[in-house]
Amino acid sequence: MKRSVSAVVTFVIMYVFWLLISACLWAHHGIDYIRVVGGIICAGIVTAFSHKHRLLFTGEEENVLIKTMRFMLYAPWLLWQIALANFDVAYRVLHPEMPINPQVIEFDTTLTGDISRTTLANSITLTPGTITIEVKGSRFRVHAIADKPAEALTVDQTMQKKVAHVFMEKMP
Repeated sequence: MKRSVSAVVTFVIMYVFWLLISACLWAHHGIDYIRVVGGIICAGIVTAFSHKHRLLFTGEEENVLIKTMRFMLYAPWLLWQIALANFDVAYRVLHPEMPINPQVIEFDTTLTGDISRTTLANSITLTPGTITIEVKGSRFRVHAIADKPAEALTVDQTMQKKVAHVFMEKMP
């Protein structure tokens, strides 16, 4: 990928993130042009630093725009899973019998990229009821609050499949 395209993609990602964070303030105080300009400056600084040190894009990526679009479709699905898991954990905690079965599970993933494995690990941790404890190569160790979240990672593998789709990796 051309370095100029990766710089533009990095800037857009950083600035959109800034706008999303600032939207909370705008809801109470209205649009503040100092924050808009500040966001442009901050996104520019982060882009320059990231681009110089090859933090976000190493130069070996292919199909960055496709992966970015797929990730933008993955994010709402992940947010929905987080919401569902919140309700599941609340149910388990408030239920008189507390139907939990804490366990540490281990599984291997077919994801090969560092960013794809990191995305999977972070997605697991962001979802209430599961925490990624350790990742060594393709081996994941995860704490799960009950059987259902554990099986979602080891049997269904929906999250792994979605992350593989985002980063254009093959799943068996």
